[in-house]
Amino acid sequence: MRLGLLLRYAGETGGPRMDVVLEAERLGYTSVWAGESYGTDAVTPIAWVLARTERIKAGTGIMQMPARTPACAAMTAATLQAMSNNRFLLGVGPSGPQVIEGWHGVPYGRPLTRTKEYIEIVRKVFAREAPLQHRGEHYQIPYAGADASGLGKPLKSILHPNPDLQIYTAAITPAGLRAAGEVADGVQPFMMSPERTGMITEPVLKGRLAAGKGPTLADFDIAPFVPIAMGRDLQACRDALKARMALYIGGMGARGKNFYNDYVRRMGYEAEAAKIQDAYLDGRRDEAIAAVPDSFIDEIALVGSPERIKDRLQVWKESSKDGAIGTILLGGASIDALRVVAEAVL
Repeated sequence: MRLGLLLRYAGETGGPRMDVVLEAERLGYTSVWAGESYGTDAVTPIAWVLARTERIKAGTGIMQMPARTPACAAMTAATLQAMSNNRFLLGVGPSGPQVIEGWHGVPYGRPLTRTKEYIEIVRKVFAREAPLQHRGEHYQIPYAGADASGLGKPLKSILHPNPDLQIYTAAITPAGLRAAGEVADGVQPFMMSPERTGMITEPVLKGRLAAGKGPTLADFDIAPFVPIAMGRDLQACRDALKARMALYIGGMGARGKNFYNDYVRRMGYEAEAAKIQDAYLDGRRDEAIAAVPDSFIDEIALVGSPERIKDRLQVWKESSKDGAIGTILLGGASIDALRVVAEAVL
């Protein structure tokens, strides 16, 4: 089982915490990732990290697909790949309709169709087998709509990128996980439990089989986001993570259209998920936070003393033996926490 790091970067002066990144690199962590919502973008901090490190890989986890054309994403990936000695990892995803339509001002569309088209186009750019052409529901290259100039023509990348670019998606729905298994090299699920790995692995394997990729996860990286809060006060550590969980379970989407709420229900917390969402959407956020069960935090996160975290990591390691977990990506890790986890895993 490999280790990775999720950046906590929100545009502060000085850039990402490079002391944390450099310690992760020294300890043998294999990757560092940056995400985006509607503030800091994912690409800029990753470019910063790649420029100031030597061995660790760095990726976008995730780059919002509707915010960029697939050719633009391919250009970004090829550029960072070339500048970093092939250390760039491309994570892409559809995000959600509230951000895509409310922030970017473009239609959300059909997320799985978009994901498959997007990755297909990026791979065509990297393969350079022919000038780029694509006809799909979301993308037409060259563009041939009613308002087209008629001057567009198929083009081939000037760069000669490494076609082995590793592409990840972020997914927790069964359909999204199947799509990841079908077209990607890895997936980054949120709120994964090492006791319930089948919720992630089974749909991924179905997608891989449908694409003719074989019945194992040997060359596929399941890389869950794993929050960590280390300290002697176990309850305080749990509570430190509950506000974010309440936001996702209760507020990331509308009532009846929240992928995270649906996922938590499938984990067996149906009543709790309903209570969190009702309270959050009614403006009772403190009540929503209080409704997040301790047992849920214990399942999907690493919390408590160094000894407790090391003990819990043995469960994650055991689940990794059949490929169910390839990399755990730590969110919110201090330097001390990085060291504790490395000591237990590496």
